[in-house]
Amino acid sequence: MIGLRQIPDLWQRCDVTVRDVPLALALALASLVPALHSRGTQLGDLPTRPMDALAVAVIALECLPLVVRRRWPLLCLALVCTGFAADQLLGYHAVAGTALPLALLSTGLHLDHHRRTTAVLASAAYVPLAAALDRQGSTEGVAGFTTFYLALAAAWAVGAWLRLSRTAEAERRGHVAEVTRLAERARIARELHDVVTHHVTAMVVQAEAARYLTASPERLDQALAAITDTGRRSIADLRHLLDVLNPDHAADPRAPSVGELSALVEQTRRAGQPVEFTEEGVPPAGSARVVAYRVVQEALTNALKYAHGNRTTVRVRHGGSEIVVEVGTEGGNSSAASPGGSGRGLAGLRERVGVLGGEFSAGRRGGDFVVRARIPAGSPS
Repeated sequence: MIGLRQIPDLWQRCDVTVRDVPLALALALASLVPALHSRGTQLGDLPTRPMDALAVAVIALECLPLVVRRRWPLLCLALVCTGFAADQLLGYHAVAGTALPLALLSTGLHLDHHRRTTAVLASAAYVPLAAALDRQGSTEGVAGFTTFYLALAAAWAVGAWLRLSRTAEAERRGHVAEVTRLAERARIARELHDVVTHHVTAMVVQAEAARYLTASPERLDQALAAITDTGRRSIADLRHLLDVLNPDHAADPRAPSVGELSALVEQTRRAGQPVEFTEEGVPPAGSARVVAYRVVQEALTNALKYAHGNRTTVRVRHGGSEIVVEVGTEGGNSSAASPGGSGRGLAGLRERVGVLGGEFSAGRRGGDFVVRARIPAGSPS
């Protein structure tokens, strides 16, 4: 059984011609009410003619075309104009005359092609009507006919203005959708860079080291186990990102998968990078923690790629209002300054930190390459 709340939705799903039927019928029925006879538009002030069978046909010609005012606005305007001219020349002065400004407004709003030509032809058709009414004894004069023409032109102008407003709104929504799509693509690209680059770099370094451990089966087994573990972590993170891309995925697409910093540091150590790790305070929830994790992850990835085996220090302080991250590597280089490096990782980090209103820097300090970030805590995801 259909509930009352479902009726508006069902009505909106109907074809536009069906939704325009009530307006056309209401205007036609109102014109046939005896108390409203000769209460409509009286252009020319000609004597009123009593209602007859011909009046019903004229009213139908004026009102019923409104059913197609949105689907075929040009046809609607032509029929309504014809009915209005007959109504005024015959002297019925029915309420159905209100259909003319409605048809003009609808044409200005919904007509897609030949708009200027239609406006010129409609204006030209008004001249013989005014002349015919004047020959029948109209007292309107030039001023009266001009005033009525300007009123009809205003109805067309309102429709044209509504059309421009809708077009501008559609363009604005399209622009917002495009910007949102590009931002989401950039976000996913950053996540893929962070996840893939870190894990694959660790696996490459571990595989290179394993080549020299053939004489030590126990250490070789440990190195291969570390590569396997890193590969599994990479697959898990990639699956998370692929789940985010799935439209049926129920998780928050703005909450990337991040683990504990201690586990990230331990993974880097197993890849052969000596890391000193210090963490103070309790990590907050939200995007600040995610960005802090990514800063450490990218800095450790660069250390593995460009300063493998050099001592690296990681210091993270979780304060009440901010998270401060500092990662220094002896003799390290930025990815942008190194052969084959694109610098995309550091640029992405600078953008992430900047979005949250923080500060980011990466460069040499003495003999070390230092990555430092100050990230406001409590930032929205």
